[in-house]
Amino acid sequence: MNRTQENPLEDPSTDPFAIAQKAAEQIAQKTGVERHDIALTLGSGWAKAADLIGETVATIPATDIDGFSRPALEGHVGTLRSILLPNGKRALVIGARTHYYEGHGVRRVVHSVRTAAATGAKVMILTNGAGGIKDTWAPGQPVLISDHINLTADSPLEGATFIDLTDLYSSRLRAVAKQIDPGLDEGVYCQFRGPHYETPAEVQMAKAIGGHIVGMSTALEAIAARQAGMEVFGMSLITNLAAGIQKTPLSHAEVIDAGKQAEPVISALLAKIVAAI
Repeated sequence: MNRTQENPLEDPSTDPFAIAQKAAEQIAQKTGVERHDIALTLGSGWAKAADLIGETVATIPATDIDGFSRPALEGHVGTLRSILLPNGKRALVIGARTHYYEGHGVRRVVHSVRTAAATGAKVMILTNGAGGIKDTWAPGQPVLISDHINLTADSPLEGATFIDLTDLYSSRLRAVAKQIDPGLDEGVYCQFRGPHYETPAEVQMAKAIGGHIVGMSTALEAIAARQAGMEVFGMSLITNLAAGIQKTPLSHAEVIDAGKQAEPVISALLAKIVAAI
């Protein structure tokens, strides 16, 4: 099967959890690692953390694994890496994020998280590049995600599946991060559908309902991680101030540039946090 053209998750009659289990088995076979303890999805600006957290045991193209497809966005490397941490734990680093705006459906968006859970991971670290609403923030600043507002009008949960999202972004893990860097700020992440950037009015709406960060990922993945019984830790790299807060036009090139400039610092910070978890 050419997984770039056909994907088993697109068949509504399939069980997405069975596909995730099969994907986990394929990862174990191809990496030689039976189970993983922690998983990281590294968004724009965060990729270098994979080089700092430990020894890479195996790197495989994500498209070799059922349910995964080639990333559509620059800044995502399209691989799965198994890393041995200094404390003996195993980390699965996901460089192949499917965004909601790609139009493949929510099952595809959260497949990497469900696969990570099926490999045995109990902690899910979700990172992204995003716009900041607080005018005291600056491009290149990392912030903790304390909660989210899902503005996609969608959910990875199917049927009568009721999941409590209280303390979704683990207060325990945020406390660990603040021990590493007491200066870390935090905020509520708003996931919009994308791929267009938010209008100034939409940013003001997000601010009025309690949002501080705007982006196009993470919230749906976090819900799926909670459903799978994982503890969730989220961080955003503020790549720009949001529309209407920032006075210049927004562009994806700006996001990539901010990520490249901040990458050494934020990747080192994330590596220290992983070591402390």
